[in-house]
Amino acid sequence: MSEPIRVLHFADAHIGLENYGAIDSETGLSSRALDFLARLDDIIEYARESDVDLVIFAGDAFRSRSPNPTFQREFAGRIRQLSQLAPTVLLAGNHDLPLNAAKASTVDIFQTLDVPGVWVAADYEARRIETTRGAVVVAAAPFPIRSRLLADADLRGKTIAERDDALKGALHKRLRALRCRADELAADSTPRLLTGHFSVAGAIWGSERRVMLGRDVVVELEALADSRWDYVALGHIHRHQNLTADREDAPPVVYSGSPERIDFGEEKEVKGFCWVELARGGTTWRFVELAARKLLTLTVDCRAIENPTGAALAEMKRHDLKDAVVRLVIKLSSESETLLNDGTIVNELKRAGVFHIAGISKDIDRRARSRLGVSPEGMTPMQLLARYFEGRGVEAERREELLQLAREIVEGE
Repeated sequence: MSEPIRVLHFADAHIGLENYGAIDSETGLSSRALDFLARLDDIIEYARESDVDLVIFAGDAFRSRSPNPTFQREFAGRIRQLSQLAPTVLLAGNHDLPLNAAKASTVDIFQTLDVPGVWVAADYEARRIETTRGAVVVAAAPFPIRSRLLADADLRGKTIAERDDALKGALHKRLRALRCRADELAADSTPRLLTGHFSVAGAIWGSERRVMLGRDVVVELEALADSRWDYVALGHIHRHQNLTADREDAPPVVYSGSPERIDFGEEKEVKGFCWVELARGGTTWRFVELAARKLLTLTVDCRAIENPTGAALAEMKRHDLKDAVVRLVIKLSSESETLLNDGTIVNELKRAGVFHIAGISKDIDRRARSRLGVSPEGMTPMQLLARYFEGRGVEAERREELLQLAREIVEGE
């Protein structure tokens, strides 16, 4: 039996995201953009040390469909390094593909320049690829663009739901065709891998919904969980997950997840890539975690505390804040709000070595003021004062004491 083929599967690099960072003086790039590039460097190092045979990038190279030349240069340099190690497949994701089919994608330049060892998979196609440990059949299913998949369909008078169903049907048809094509290209012992960039029914979404470009279509899991595939390498959803983890009758259908955290919606998610030992009928794989930038939310309830600044500082000292992106949520009452010293908190965060202060949010508990009525002008001063105390949340017993004192003052006049 031949040795398993070593495959590195990663996706959703999103080069160009710059939230929660500042300009790096040496490179002129955002410090957060450098985080995303650093994760690619980590992947390249692992691939080199582990003697990779095949690299699958399952889509979304950049943050936008029009990345600036600097980000294009940085990404290209890293793809060149990967392609020198092993054949590299660049699948087109929704952030890579233009809406106009006549325009180029963000990764087409690799195809135009005919970069050795790089396959820009921008169409539904299957190929037999030779690696140092043997052949593998790779089928590519890029992000489904409606104008392309439904170019010949008559959608006049169709509802949005009907259009979505038509797109899903067209995509499922393409996936069936890829299975048939893989059968034609593969010998009995040749392993087969499908890579796709789309949503799959049952997958758990993350923050990618906030950065998504274009409307989405959801593929049924059964369209992918076919024994003719030995591994399904997915991109598009940023949370790492295996959709067939509890099934013995289906291949691993895996989202590698993004290699770096996008925002606080991914604060608690592990980030990394997948290392696959690909073999016909006997594939194994594991998730490799990367040292993604730590995003940390600290919440302090100071509504009943006389020293909110001290309470916030005490909570901060309970955590390792070095090199983290930190946001602080402080719950305050209208009274304790005036006692909070923002400057002291910011200085302490800087001394702790935080990478970036994402914000200090004050959640102030302002009890709703009671409405005075349609005509407050007709209310007596004591009635207005009673409503005022009520709106400020003064307890009933204390309210009566204050009103009694007010009456004595008024009557004494």
